[in-house]
Amino acid sequence: MNFLEKTMGFLGLDPWYSASRQDGRNFRTNTVTLAEYQDSGAGTVGSVMGLATAWACIRLVSGTISSLPLVVYKQGPAGRIPATEHPLYRILHSRPNSDQTALNFWQFMSAAVELQGNAFAEVDRAPDGRVIALKEPIAPDLVKVERNSIGALQYVIRGINERTLTQERVLHIRGFGGSPFGGLSTLAFGRRTFGLAQAIERSAGATFRNGIKSSGVVSTERNLTSEQHATLKALVAERHQGVEQSGLPMVLDGDLKWTAISINPDDAQMLESRAFSVAEICRFFSVPPHMVGHTEKSTSWGTGLEQQTIGFVQFTLRERLKNIESTLEEQLLSPLERAQGMRIEFNLEGLLRGDSTARTAFYKEALASKWMTVNEVRAKENLAPVAWGDRPWGQMQDTQLNELGQPAAQPRTGTDG
Repeated sequence: MNFLEKTMGFLGLDPWYSASRQDGRNFRTNTVTLAEYQDSGAGTVGSVMGLATAWACIRLVSGTISSLPLVVYKQGPAGRIPATEHPLYRILHSRPNSDQTALNFWQFMSAAVELQGNAFAEVDRAPDGRVIALKEPIAPDLVKVERNSIGALQYVIRGINERTLTQERVLHIRGFGGSPFGGLSTLAFGRRTFGLAQAIERSAGATFRNGIKSSGVVSTERNLTSEQHATLKALVAERHQGVEQSGLPMVLDGDLKWTAISINPDDAQMLESRAFSVAEICRFFSVPPHMVGHTEKSTSWGTGLEQQTIGFVQFTLRERLKNIESTLEEQLLSPLERAQGMRIEFNLEGLLRGDSTARTAFYKEALASKWMTVNEVRAKENLAPVAWGDRPWGQMQDTQLNELGQPAAQPRTGTDG
C-alpha cells in the first residue's frame, strides 16, 4: 500500500486503489486484467491462478463453457428453430464485439464468475433499445454495485475515467449466492485453502532450492583427513554421479559402509499435504480431481471416472450454463420476445463431438424415436443431404403379427363417413 492509499484510508476514504493502473478496459495493452493483479497474498487472482490446480480448474470450466455454441431460438411453424436473423444471434454465437470472438469473451466472463462471483460487460444498445454489441468485459474489482435514488441497480466503474452505468447498460452474471448485488467470491471464502496450498508450494520450493537430498551416506568409524575426504568425495562422484552411472554397484575399501536413505516422515507429510490441497481446491470449483490430472488412489481409466465425468456435466456445468442462459434472457431479451417464446441456450451436443460412440448412440436413438431425420443427422455431421433423408424412418418391431406384410393404412380424410 502506497502513501496515498494509506492517507486516504486513514481519512476514511475509499482509495480506489485500481484507478491509477486500470481504466476498465482489459485489452488496451494486449493484456488481460485478471492476470495483472499483484501477487500479494492468498486472496488475489494472480496468486491463486499461480496454483496449478486452480489454473486447471478454471481453465477446464471456463474453456468448456466457452466452447459450447450459444444459440438464440424462436418458435417456428414446426417447433423451435434458431433465430439466425436476430441481432443477438451473431453477438452471442460468433462475435460479441470487434476485438473478441465468442470463445474469448465467454472464457473471461466464466473465469471471472468462478474466481470472484461476478462477471460484468458493458452493453451497447441502439436508440430503440436493441443490443448491438457486448463490449469487452470489465474486471470485477473495478465495479461497485449500488442502488440509485429510485431503488434501481446502478454500476460505478472505477478507473481513470470513472463512470456510472444504468442496469440496462451492464450485463451482470452473478455466481453462487443469489444476491442482486453479486455472487460470493471464491477468492474470499477460499482464502485459507488457497493460502495453505501456497504455503506448501513455498515450503517445497525452499526445500529443493536450499536443501540437498542425498540417496545415501558413506560412513566410517575412523576420522578422515582432509585429503582422504576429498579423494573419497571425488571417487564417489566419478563413479556414481549422473544418469549414465546410476545403478552401478558401489565398491568400498576398508571399513567404509553405505547406508541408503529413504523418504523421511516430514517429506512424506509434505507430499500428503500437497495431495490434500489439490482435493480441497477441486471442491471449491466442483471439479473431479481426475479431470485436472490428479488420479491418486484411483485408476485413470474405467467406468468410475466415466461416471464422474458425466457427473461433472450434470452437476457442475448444468448449474453454470443455466445461470448464464437465464441471465441473458432476462437482461438482453425484451419482455415481448420472452413472451413470444424466444430462448437463449447452450447447445450441449458440442460435448459429444469428441466421443464417436456416444454420438452414434445419440443419433441412433433420435432416428428410432422419429424425432430426427437422416438429413438432420447428416447436417450435424457436416455431410451433404440425401434425396430420401427428409422422411422420418422407424423399425417394425412394434407392429402386430396379423398386420405384417399388409399395406400401410391410409390416413383418413374429412370426407370419410
